[in-house]
Amino acid sequence: MKLPNITILDESDKRLRKKSQEVTFPLNDTQRQTINNMITYLTMSQIKETQEKYHLRAGWGLSAVQVGLLERIFVIVEEIEKETFKHYIVINPKILSHSEEKIYVGEGEGCLSVNRDVVGIVPRYARITISAYDMDGNPYEIRVREDVAIAFQHELDHLNGILFVDHINKKNPFQGKELMREI
Repeated sequence: MKLPNITILDESDKRLRKKSQEVTFPLNDTQRQTINNMITYLTMSQIKETQEKYHLRAGWGLSAVQVGLLERIFVIVEEIEKETFKHYIVINPKILSHSEEKIYVGEGEGCLSVNRDVVGIVPRYARITISAYDMDGNPYEIRVREDVAIAFQHELDHLNGILFVDHINKKNPFQGKELMREI
């Protein structure tokens, strides 16, 4: 596997604060290549050997805006067994429903565009159902839960110009913790 030539924008880049545009189909070659590059990068970032070789921070998800393409596309790469991955390609997503239950990542959320430690909790829904399109323009619905639901919500935020740090209360970073479940 060859490391793709992509640059992940840092949180100081103003493009990360813009709302991404809806995608029209069919996808062009640039869009397809961007999706494939993001999947390869995320996969390599989760394999210890390539992570160390290329000095990569592990990541589960990337939105197109993080690599400079302001379009409503994100990918999630979930390791389901050691070095066995499930890919989610999500284009023009819309949340159809969500649980009442909220959860948060105990050790805190991270982001490949935020290169600093951030303390605090990010409230997320425990389960969400979204509608989206695949690379060929076929519509689908998917219900995700727990850590995958958090990753989907994190990437959906990127498409709307929101970073996870925006959800953390600056004065009380652990506010409402007792009302949510830690995962």
